[in-house]
Amino acid sequence: MTTTSNSQASVADADTFTVRRTVHIAAPVEKVWAAVTEAEHISRWFGRAEIAGSGVGATGTLTWPDHGPIPLRVEAFDEPRTVSYRWSNDDALGTPPAGLDVEHSTVFTFTLEPVADGTRLTVVESGFDATSDPIANLEDHRGGWDAELDKLVALLEGGS
Repeated sequence: MTTTSNSQASVADADTFTVRRTVHIAAPVEKVWAAVTEAEHISRWFGRAEIAGSGVGATGTLTWPDHGPIPLRVEAFDEPRTVSYRWSNDDALGTPPAGLDVEHSTVFTFTLEPVADGTRLTVVESGFDATSDPIANLEDHRGGWDAELDKLVALLEGGS
């Protein structure tokens, strides 16, 4: 899938073990916030989300057809500007852990900024240095954020 014209591709930084991507979405902040925080909306563009509770401390999983359930927990929640999730998505291991492995997990943070014609959404995922293969995971997640955020933009701008 290609990136939208107002979006940049994800950038992996091996010095800081982070992946970053910013996209422009022609939709109001409230709509984008729901898409990145509510399980039923997350499931429409990301993995199938199951989240118990809301706000900081809420736990759940994300599941894809080719990848078992990935445990996650909400780490920060500042509606409607920032939400952070910790997850045990160490693709280099080949199989997901049974539970959230805090010492070997990464954190991804969505930051929403209202702009004149919609929302600027930035995702930063950090902590790859704690994974089994930092460089392989950086690259895998860089590609993953490209594909997943392109789906989010298409969903929200397509009105589905």
